[in-house]
Amino acid sequence: MKTSGLLGQKLGMTRIFSEDGKATAVTLVQVPDNEVFEKKEKSLVLGIFERNKYGKNENKKFKARKEFSLLEGDVKDVKKGEKITLALFLEGIKKCTVSATSKGKGFAGVIKRYNFSRGPETHGSHHHRKPGSIGACVKPGRVHRGKKLPGRMGNQRVTIKNVDIVDFDEKTNLVALKVAIPGAKKGFVELYVS
Repeated sequence: MKTSGLLGQKLGMTRIFSEDGKATAVTLVQVPDNEVFEKKEKSLVLGIFERNKYGKNENKKFKARKEFSLLEGDVKDVKKGEKITLALFLEGIKKCTVSATSKGKGFAGVIKRYNFSRGPETHGSHHHRKPGSIGACVKPGRVHRGKKLPGRMGNQRVTIKNVDIVDFDEKTNLVALKVAIPGAKKGFVELYVS
């Protein structure tokens, strides 16, 4: 059984040194065993759970879940609660696709958001950080859709394709990816087969 992706958590960035002394910047992603949360017709909903022990009882706390299609095997053969490991997912792959939510930067103007130029600073100019003229003439008499204007920056789903898998450790469930992954530390990351 092999799924098209797994859920992980971004830990941060570090460097890995090769034998000849070259440093490679990598992002570390911890991919715990993904548990089958729900079975669908041709896909599985995988989840990351946190287990806390309180005396004799074990409390299972839900952290994140995502639906992934099944590449090998049949959905009928999979049981709810079954675990998919990192080693099983990375078997035979050297590249993957990474999706995550980028950091939210709040409301931003056009200079910060789209790298617009500033207006004149002297000679009585009142046009410093404004976007400038946005309207067309009588025809069409409206602002075109997709116009670059101030607004919310960040907090969007970002996908990076063909990411090199530098190294992975089965014991600690860590993957080293040769790219800067979007999102904050401890943010959830989706790894897909490229």
